Amino acid sequence: MSVAVAASNLRKRFISYERVGFIRKRKIVVEALRDLSLNVRWGEVYGLLGPNGAGKTTTVKILTTLLIPDGGYATIDGHDVVREAPLVRGIIGLVLYPDKGFYSRLSGYENLAYFGRLYGLSKSTAEAKARELMKLVGLENAMNRPYEEYSLGMRARLAIARALMHDPPVLFLDEPTIGLDPVSAREVRELVRKFRKEGKAILFTSHNLWEVEEVCDRVGIINNGTIVIEGSPRDIKDMLGLKYVIEIEAQVNEHVETIREETVNPTDTLRRIISDAESRGLRISKIRINEPSLEEAFIRVIRNEDR
Repeated sequence: MSVAVAASNLRKRFISYERVGFIRKRKIVVEALRDLSLNVRWGEVYGLLGPNGAGKTTTVKILTTLLIPDGGYATIDGHDVVREAPLVRGIIGLVLYPDKGFYSRLSGYENLAYFGRLYGLSKSTAEAKARELMKLVGLENAMNRPYEEYSLGMRARLAIARALMHDPPVLFLDEPTIGLDPVSAREVRELVRKFRKEGKAILFTSHNLWEVEEVCDRVGIINNGTIVIEGSPRDIKDMLGLKYVIEIEAQVNEHVETIREETVNPTDTLRRIISDAESRGLRISKIRINEPSLEEAFIRVIRNEDR
């Protein structure tokens, strides 16, 4: 699977000044990114996770040409995000939280058609694409309602539609489900899965770790401006040695016995427990395997990094 998004040794610092007394100011330097490297493949959803202030939004803004890095480089489909910024903007779609770019008195359809024109589409093409995308994201019945009347879920779906107006092969979705009700959030996740099947490369950020585990093929956890661990959700749990919990209820005559074990190898452990139970004449009535969560992995990584 070839690489769509590549970043190598990205560095970014921000400088601000804090007033000390009435006249003097103290210089404050924040290292937002420290040699951050990652890649996103075609047909893949890559989850970028990290605590607040870890560098997620800075990374997204550099990859989408909104910020210039102080060092390192990044490419989108082989095009440099600094030297070829106009070209890059034509092949990416961006949903950035919070989104304040829509016009409140225009309808959802009018907003999309307007942005289509900004992308260089003809009037007829922009209008046709707007209708197509309103249907795709489930807003065809709200096409002519003013944006200011849209719910949070509707606004999130419209933001995704806008990101698709020029049919970009690469999508950056920054907190696309934040503040949404469960139904709207599920609809957004279904759209993300659809885009992956179409072969798009997607970089996805979220604080909802269950959601990340549901939709992302690979995950990178960022802390203090650099990726500290990367892999599939399952691989990350295995790298950290997180344990599965196996619980078995077995009975002989009227007696019920509960067997509980923690293990990093659930298949072999379960096979052994079942064999032992059968050799003792126990009849197994229930088996429950609790898999460690990505949230557990995330917490362990961040705590270890911050020590």
